[in-house]
Order: sequence, then structure tokens, then C-alpha cells
Amino acid sequence: MYLLQREKIHERCKNICPNKDDLSIFMRPDFVLNDPATFNTVLPWSHFSVAGGKNSRDGASSRLLQEKLSHYLDVVEVSIARQISLRSEAFFHAMSSQHELQDRLRETAVAVATLRARTAVMDRVMCRGPLQALKDTVTRSNCTKLHGKLKLMAAVQQTQPTVQLLLSTSEFVGALELIATTKEVLQQELQGIHSFRHLGSQLCEMEKLIDKMIVADFTTYSRSDLNRSFEDDSQVLEKDRLQSLVFGLLRQRKLDFLDIYSEEMMQAAKGIVRQCVLRSVSQIEDIDTDTVVKLQDQMRLMKFSQWFELLQNVFEHFVLFLTRIKATLSVIRNVVLEVLDSCQRSHEDEEDSGGSSLRPGEAELAYLTHEGLFISDALNEAERRSSTAAPSKTQTQTRAETSGSDSASGTTESSSSREQTTNTTSSLPTGGTTSIEICLSIRATSYIISLHYFILYIVFRTVLLLIRIFLEYCQCVNDIPSITTDMLTRLADLLKHFNSRSCQLVLGAGALQVVGLKTITTKNLALVSRCLQLVVHYIPIIRAHFETKLQPKQYSILRHFDHITKDYNDHIAEISAKLVAIMDGLFERVLSKYEVKAPMPSLCFRNVCKQMAKMHEAIHDLLPEEQTQMLFLRINTSFKMHLKRQLSRLGVINDGGPQHGLVVVDVAFYTENVQALRSLERLDLNMPEIWEQKR
Repeated sequence: MYLLQREKIHERCKNICPNKDDLSIFMRPDFVLNDPATFNTVLPWSHFSVAGGKNSRDGASSRLLQEKLSHYLDVVEVSIARQISLRSEAFFHAMSSQHELQDRLRETAVAVATLRARTAVMDRVMCRGPLQALKDTVTRSNCTKLHGKLKLMAAVQQTQPTVQLLLSTSEFVGALELIATTKEVLQQELQGIHSFRHLGSQLCEMEKLIDKMIVADFTTYSRSDLNRSFEDDSQVLEKDRLQSLVFGLLRQRKLDFLDIYSEEMMQAAKGIVRQCVLRSVSQIEDIDTDTVVKLQDQMRLMKFSQWFELLQNVFEHFVLFLTRIKATLSVIRNVVLEVLDSCQRSHEDEEDSGGSSLRPGEAELAYLTHEGLFISDALNEAERRSSTAAPSKTQTQTRAETSGSDSASGTTESSSSREQTTNTTSSLPTGGTTSIEICLSIRATSYIISLHYFILYIVFRTVLLLIRIFLEYCQCVNDIPSITTDMLTRLADLLKHFNSRSCQLVLGAGALQVVGLKTITTKNLALVSRCLQLVVHYIPIIRAHFETKLQPKQYSILRHFDHITKDYNDHIAEISAKLVAIMDGLFERVLSKYEVKAPMPSLCFRNVCKQMAKMHEAIHDLLPEEQTQMLFLRINTSFKMHLKRQLSRLGVINDGGPQHGLVVVDVAFYTENVQALRSLERLDLNMPEIWEQKR
């Protein structure tokens, strides 16, 4: 039923509403009422006659329609007037408001225009000038910086030609300094400059080339110096060149250059002996060189007097030869001492300014002046002792003394270096040749160990004396190989005695009675540990030396060194355990009184951190960084154990409660203070282990 009603309504609407096609005229783009066709379509009055009409009915209808439309117009006008009269008050109010608004807008526009004019004047008078001055200042600063960069780039660009020029005059040190400075400038001032992207690698290659050139030049110099004629009276050949070479070698840490010199020296010595033999044999008329061809066969035919004369000739040449070597090594020694003193002064300045880091190579450089490495010291000592035993000197010896004093008058030595040299030379053998063999037997391994043990030379004097004894034992075995087994046994007894006596004096507290110490400090313990480590380092070197003098069937005796090494390592471990035990006892006493209550950080933790800092201060200059870290890891483990035990006793758990928060504050204070100690910045303390694990 409802659907039928809806359908009827729809049909009625269709009849009433015009067709969409009839309304489409209003949507046409050419719709204008001026067009008669359009007008007649919109107003279908085509049946009316405008030009007089053909019948009166159409005219009457037209007039009637006009009157009706006029009536409608009057009705509309009356309605508009009535609506205006009804809303006149609001209309006139709106009109007055609009006029007032227009007046205010005009005033506002005038005010804005005035303000903009004043702002423009202020901008022109007060802002533009200062801003331009600031812009000019910034521009000038940028231009100055750019000019400086360009000048720096121009200087860097001239590095390679300048290095080539310096190398052409053998100015190796100047070339190396220039390369180092240029590399530093490239890394700091000119980093990221595209045109210099390959210069760094090129400078590195040039530095490697200079390394090879310095070594080759020093080898050539050594060969020329050692093989020149003895008629040349100059003690040092081209002293300036030698000093430049040594400075360059030291700067590049080519500290094995003395090995090069020793090899050239041995070759020159062999050449001297051979020349003396050939000269002596050629002057003997009793020897028929046509029959006896070989030199060794000719030497067997020499008489005792001829042999003695030959030996005297060889020794005279060797005295001159060693005098030259002494003078050359004195120059080298003075250069080393000068560089070492410079390093020490720099190190002292760094310590005064709060730093204590050591430059690479300082320790190796320091060791070049240690334990009689320079045979000039040995020769000076030998001459001193010879002058004490025999007041009269030959002309040759007097000449050697004169050259020694002349060659030593170079760079002024520091008091510490001179004192160390005096102490060193007093322990050397008296024979010149023996001293040479001792000194030249020291190899590059001795340079490396000094990095750990001789910086601030931090060991007891006793262990330095022990090392001198090692050298004397090794030299004795060189001189008399037949007593190697006996010397090895005695050396093993000496090592055992040193270890046991050190244990008695320090761990056994025997030093309290022997030297009157009030207590054995942690610093004493660390120092003894360092001395023992130094001896342990030397044991394999000594063993290898003795092994070369033994027969294979005698190798079993070398097991003494294995046992001794184990004893020393056990002793070192006991000292480390003692250091941990000292702090362990402190933790047990202090933490047993720990209470979790404000204020924080607690007095207990303040005391613990204070004692940790004292322990670190006592040992950090003595032990290497790795050993210090391992020691404090063990100490931290002990601290966590005692703290965990006390927290368990107090019933404090990791529950986020007030007491847990107080403990966290104390632990954070402890962690911050420990990691603030030098070399312990990255130490993993793993403090969550203090809490009991939840089950």
C-alpha cells in the first residue's frame, strides 16, 4: 500500500515538474535575453502581438499581463519598503558602524604608514650601518682565515721540493721534521682539502725512503770511517755529518744502528789484521812466496821474534783503531745524551702540567746510555786504571787520551746521565777488547725491555747490580767455555738466593729488622714485583747464551732455569695476592660496620674510595697499565664479596625500595671514584653482582 502511494506521488511530480531539457537553456554558454529566440523561449509570449496585434483578445491579454506584472512590482516594492522600515534601525546602525569602521581603518592605515616610515628611517640610520660593519668584520675575518689557509697550502705544496733539497744536502733531520710538521698540518689545519688527499700517503712513502737512506748513509759512513788510512790524524770523520745521521736515526727510533757499526767494525778489524800480516810476511826474506803460496803456511814459517813484532804491529794499529772508535762513539753518546735530556725535560714539563704520558722511544733512548753500551766509557775506565797502575804512557797512549778528551767535549751532559755513566763504567772489565765484546753483544731485545723496566730507572739498585753480574758471568763463559757448567750452577744459586732473600725481606718482613723499616708498604711490594719481573725477562736470554756454550749431552742442566723461572713467577703471584689481601682485610673491617642510612654517600664508602685511591697512587707508577687493571679487578671482586655479605646480613635486596636506592647511590659513588683513577677508566666493575639472585 505504501509503495502504491509513493508511486502516485512520483507520477504527479513528473507531471508538475518540467522536463530537464526545457531547463537546459539556462545552462547554455550562449544564453542571453537580448536574443529574441532565447527571450521567447524563456517567456513564451510569442502568441502576443507587440506591433498592434491582430485581434483584440491578444492585446487585452497583453495589457492584462502588463498590469499584473506592474502590480507584482508594486507588491515587491511595498514589501521591500516594509522590510526596510521594520529593519531601519539595524540598517542605519550597520551603515554608521561601517562608516566608523572605515574611519578607524583609515586612521590605522595612516598609523601603519607612519610606523613603517619611522622603521625604515631607523633601519637606514641605526641598523644598516652596524650590520654592514658586522658583515664586513666577518667577511674580513673569513678572508684573513682564507688567506692564512692559502698561505699554508702554498707552504705545504712546497714540502716535497724542500724535502728533496734537504735530502740532497743530507739534512735528514730537517727533512723528517718538515714531513712530521706537514703531516700534522694536514691532519689538523687542512683536513678535508681535496687537492691534498694523496699528499699524506706520499709523505709516508718519503719518510720510509728517508729511513732507508739514513741507514744506508750511516752504513757508508761507518765503512768509510773505519777503513780510512791511519795516516789521517782526524779522530772523527765528518763530525757534523755523523751528528746529523745519529739525530735522524734516534728520531726514527732506528736504535739498532750500533749493530750496523759493530758489524762494520768487526770487518774493519779483520781487514787490519790481514793487512798487518800481509805486510809482515812480505818483509820476511826467508819465506819463499813462490813455494809457499798460502798465507797461513807462510805465517807458520815465522820466527818468535817475527811473531812478536807482528803482534806488536797489530796492537799498535788496534790502539789507533780503537781510539777512532772511541772518538766516534763519544760523539754518538753525546748526541744520545742531548736527546735524552731533552726528553726528560719535556717529561718533567708534562708532569708539572698534570700529564705523565711517555713519548714512544724515550725508554729505548734512555737504555742506550745504560750498562756500558758505549765502549768509550769502558776505554775511559781502562785508561784511568792503567794510568793508576803505570804513571808513564807511551806517545800513542797519550795521543789516545788527548783524542778521548777532545771527542768528549761536545754536548754538556746532565748530572743524572753523567752519574749513571760513572756508576756503569766502574763495573766493567778492565780490558778494552773484552769491553767491546760485552757491549756489542747486547741486541735489540735489550732495547725493548727497557721500555717497561728502566723508565724513571724504577727498580732497586740491587737488581741493577744483579744484571751486571749476569753480564760478567756471560763474559766469563765467553772467555773460558770449559767452565760453563760450573758457572751455570753458580748463577742458578745466585738467582735462587736473590729470590729467597727478596721473599724473606719483603713478604717475610725481614726488612723491618735488617734496615729498620717501620712497615712494608704497598709500594715496596710493587717495586719488588717489578724487580722480579725484570729478572724473569732476562732468564731466557741468559739461558740461550749458556746453551750455545754447552754440549748437547749437557743440556739437561738447563732445567735449573725452568725451576727458577717457576719460583720467580710464584713469588710474583704471592706479592699480587698480598696486595689483594691488604685491601681484603680493609674491606672486611670497614664493610662489617656498614649501615644503609642517610646521608649518602656514606662515610664507609668514602673511606673505601680513599683507601683505593691511596693504593692506586702507590703502585700506578711502578706497575704496567695491564697489571694495574688486573690487580684492581681482583680487589674489586673482594670488595663486592664483602659488600654482598653485609647486604645479605642487613636484609637489603634489589626491590627498588628506599634502602635499595640508598645502596645504589653508594655504589654509584664507588664506581665513579674507581673509574676516575688513571688507566682504570674503562674497567668493568660489574657491580650488579652484589645483589642476591632471585630464585
